[in-house]
Amino acid sequence: QVQLVESGGGLVEPGGSLRLSCAASGSIFSINVMGWYRQAPGKQRELVAVITKGGSTNYADSVKGRFTISRDNAKNTVNLQMNSLKPEDTAIYYCNAWLVKTLGSLSDYWGQGTQVTVSS
Repeated sequence: QVQLVESGGGLVEPGGSLRLSCAASGSIFSINVMGWYRQAPGKQRELVAVITKGGSTNYADSVKGRFTISRDNAKNTVNLQMNSLKPEDTAIYYCNAWLVKTLGSLSDYWGQGTQVTVSS
């Protein structure tokens, strides 16, 4: 069984920082891509940032310069450092991974989400 577990969400004031972490566990051969998505109430889910196993990254325009994604391939974890947080960053943040369990078995998995609230 493959599981993704997020941690690090919480309540912060505007301008504050949070660090989210996601750990993948189970029968995993390799993880090609890991990333973070978010969904605010009444809005569609959107990509925040992704990172490949080779270290290439891509960010949403709204978070460039404020968020940094990183991963530890040996530990199958991905992190999201969020600085200069704004109220519009408030959302449930979901970890996502495209991984290979066996040859020809590429699949995507999702974590259960962690709440991030930015408010004064």
